[in-house]
Amino acid sequence: MFIKSALRWNQNLQAADNKQTFMYPMRTLFFFPFLVLMGLTTLAQNGGYNIKGTIKGLRPEPFTLAHYFGFSQYVVKDTAVADANGHLTFTGDKPLPGGVYMLLSPTKRRVAEFIIGNEQHFSFSSDTLNVVGNMKIENSPDNELYYKYQQQIAGYNTEINVLAAQMKMRQDVLTQTKINNLRRQIFDYYRSFAQENATTLTGKIMKANAEVDLPPAPKRPDGRVDSVWLFQYYKAHFWDNFDFSEERLVRTPTLQRKLDRYMGELTFQHPDSLIQASDVVIEKALKGGSKEMQAYCIWYLTNKAENPSVMGIEQVFVHLAEKYYLGGIMPMTDSSTVQNIRQKINVMKPLLVGKTMPALSLTDTTGQLRSVADVKAKYTVVVFYDPDCSHCRQSTPALKAFYEKNKKTLDVQIFAASVARAPDQWKKYIREFGVQEWIHGYDYSFRIDFRKDFDVVNTPMIYVLDQDKKIIARRLPAEELDGFMDFYEQRLAREKSMKVK
Repeated sequence: MFIKSALRWNQNLQAADNKQTFMYPMRTLFFFPFLVLMGLTTLAQNGGYNIKGTIKGLRPEPFTLAHYFGFSQYVVKDTAVADANGHLTFTGDKPLPGGVYMLLSPTKRRVAEFIIGNEQHFSFSSDTLNVVGNMKIENSPDNELYYKYQQQIAGYNTEINVLAAQMKMRQDVLTQTKINNLRRQIFDYYRSFAQENATTLTGKIMKANAEVDLPPAPKRPDGRVDSVWLFQYYKAHFWDNFDFSEERLVRTPTLQRKLDRYMGELTFQHPDSLIQASDVVIEKALKGGSKEMQAYCIWYLTNKAENPSVMGIEQVFVHLAEKYYLGGIMPMTDSSTVQNIRQKINVMKPLLVGKTMPALSLTDTTGQLRSVADVKAKYTVVVFYDPDCSHCRQSTPALKAFYEKNKKTLDVQIFAASVARAPDQWKKYIREFGVQEWIHGYDYSFRIDFRKDFDVVNTPMIYVLDQDKKIIARRLPAEELDGFMDFYEQRLAREKSMKVK
């Protein structure tokens, strides 16, 4: 289909019977306020919608009309029950926000897709044998274009599949040439179709998905193509076909896919590079003038930085949150969200990679006060844990194995801080796992707020410190300590050899 069928659906989302119901599988600090405000902007519009359709073969059960929100989430807008003949009607007295919509079965299976733009009173008909191939649209030129394109591409793909089957039976240069020609025709058809229909929402989506035209690359001194120049050109022009002023693109899979590719594949996973790339995208959105586009880009990039897949880049979140939320640039937020962000930044800032670990002194099992600052080791692993936490207990054997392997070769010490208010359980844990060699600490004063002072939201929470007690890793799973230390030691060796040269 035009919107790639490889999209993943969250199977746990429940069907909603009421209109304006928001469904959001991604866990995030800021998601709910943002969607509420988006809903408010939609409700302020005038008009209505009436979408009638028949898909022969549908069961008489409730079907959902929902629009994309990125490609991993969607927002339900209406629900209708199909009759025995597959008739459905979606109607409302306020217009739907423009974008790509899905007709979803009760099991969240995507039955069909529609373009919702200026025409919101239209009808459709098809059957379950071939929804795309047999789809007919009335009173919606955008959807006519949408399905005309899909049907044409389906024809090309049928020809390619037939030829590919022949290729399996016998290797034939002529057949492969025919396949290649058909693929070129698909490419040419895509580009010409998007250009000819550039003013429609269908055309804008197609253009936004189109790849950048690459000019001939210069040659290196050895005569080979300069691939670095090509990469830099591609990244610099990656957003050329995307219209940041078109807020309806927020409600398609296109924007999130492009953001993920730009930030994940085209940007070096280092805080400075990620901050620069994020600012580039947000600046384009700000210049585009669409408040919803601006809000989505700021929200999505900040949320990704808050829950990074790469360790040690939390400062990207701090930068984005400070600049765009606390700086008042984020167009859709509220005072409570801003306050939550401010509190989170205040917690995270002293604990970023490269910062010196804040002072931490606890009482050990002999009654002595032990401080992280006083640990004499090249590396100190500080682990905050709860003796009864199942995940902590599962991670302890890996942590113990890491310590036994590296305590002498790497000069590693473990400073284990119990966050629980149960000294008997704490001492039992130490005996049970046989980790008496670690430095253990307990807060008998009950004055330390581990969540606020050390960002201990979940346990175990592991920090790795160098000999100067600077943080070199945080939120590191115990199972990944070995791999991280190998990587870090190799990096230190490379840096040392470069200085010698």
